[in-house]
Amino acid sequence: MELEIPRFLAWIAKNSGNSSKKNTMKLEDFNNDEDKVIQDKLKQKTWNEIRANDSWAIFKIMAEFVNGYESMSRIGPCVTIFGSARTKTDDPFYLLAEKIAFKIGKAGYGVITGGGPGIMEAGNKGASLGGGASVGLNIDLPFEQHFNPYIDRDKNLNFDYFFVRKVMFVKYSQGFVIMPGGFGTLDEMFEAITLIQTKKIGKFPIILVGRTFWSGLMEWIKTVLIEQYKNVSPEDLNLIKIVDTEDEVIEVLDNFYKKYNLSPNF
Repeated sequence: MELEIPRFLAWIAKNSGNSSKKNTMKLEDFNNDEDKVIQDKLKQKTWNEIRANDSWAIFKIMAEFVNGYESMSRIGPCVTIFGSARTKTDDPFYLLAEKIAFKIGKAGYGVITGGGPGIMEAGNKGASLGGGASVGLNIDLPFEQHFNPYIDRDKNLNFDYFFVRKVMFVKYSQGFVIMPGGFGTLDEMFEAITLIQTKKIGKFPIILVGRTFWSGLMEWIKTVLIEQYKNVSPEDLNLIKIVDTEDEVIEVLDNFYKKYNLSPNF
């Protein structure tokens, strides 16, 4: 016999509460933060708790989108610089990112970064010194992230949700400069490539800076993904430019803008 929906939901609520009581492991039983986070995420909740938490989360997500759209639409499209938060201020790539952002600012473009330290700081610093808009899209993280002092006061946005922050990057960027970085940088780079490949955003330039850093990855994509397994089309590599200097970055951006009869925003 088919179970009626209201009775079924009542059964879930009742049994969710019972199952949570059977769980003998408590947060205080774990001796490190990672285990405590996993245990908290897996903790059984009642149907009412799930419904209430998800409902409030929707409003919080909506608020982040509204605030992001309103703030970024006033700024206008920019060039985004991605890169590691762990890069030190005396690192050659930090200094190169600063020079790139400076020239981007001088050329009349705004610069968006993740707003944190390392390459992000170098990007905002160079943009500020170059007279361009310096935008920071910060994210609350348990480590690494704190906003840098080179973001324009009225262009420092904070996010709790990665996916909302990512939308702001791709929606308001007319070019992506990818400096050396870790998993976060790779994630941002491949997302931009995927969105362009699938025509969800315009074919904006993706510029990888540092041939020595990126050559191994590009060779793997070519020999493994394309030639061996044919998981990627050969023409997809045309979406990516690899350079070594700030002048090459500006040349790629200027050529793109001239091709589509666009002009810098600032």
